[in-house]
Amino acid sequence: MIQASEVEPDLVARAREGDDRAFADLLQRHKPSLYGFVRRYVSDADAAADVVQDTFVSAWRALARYDARRPFPVWLRAIALNKCRDRARRLAVRRFILGDRDDQSPEALAHPDPEPYGEANLIPVERRAVLQKAIDQLPGKLKEPLLLTYFDDLTQQEAADLLGVTVKTIETRVYRARQRLMELLDRSSI
Repeated sequence: MIQASEVEPDLVARAREGDDRAFADLLQRHKPSLYGFVRRYVSDADAAADVVQDTFVSAWRALARYDARRPFPVWLRAIALNKCRDRARRLAVRRFILGDRDDQSPEALAHPDPEPYGEANLIPVERRAVLQKAIDQLPGKLKEPLLLTYFDDLTQQEAADLLGVTVKTIETRVYRARQRLMELLDRSSI
């Protein structure tokens, strides 16, 4: 579960009052974990950095509408998830028009991107590439709950609230996502 420190509500309150430094502190505090979440979703380092940047810009603009009863990290992930979905829709249209000539083409995937926040040390490069490819093959309805609960450590309740579904739906989708991942990874012999 994403934990907010005791200092965080004060930073959010100051940022909402227009304190740029407080928002910059929030950005620094959440950027690594938010990048990790987005990176797993979009599987491209540069695109993930762009999505994180867009997320923070949108968060800054929407800060006046932030509900302080909701954990700030979960609110950020909701924005990031929407940005990821928007990007996926744009890529789908682009693929339809241009074919495979985009950032997911074999040529682009042949050159892995560097990992700016250190996740490269957690899983060997080859295994991480196979895992990411398998995650990329999951449909969004399975991919999103898996990323939020398994990789981003949100509770099932937080993921359910973020996605607008029930906790039981999250349980079912995570179970199905794990089953599907195992099938995909078995085929890849990771």
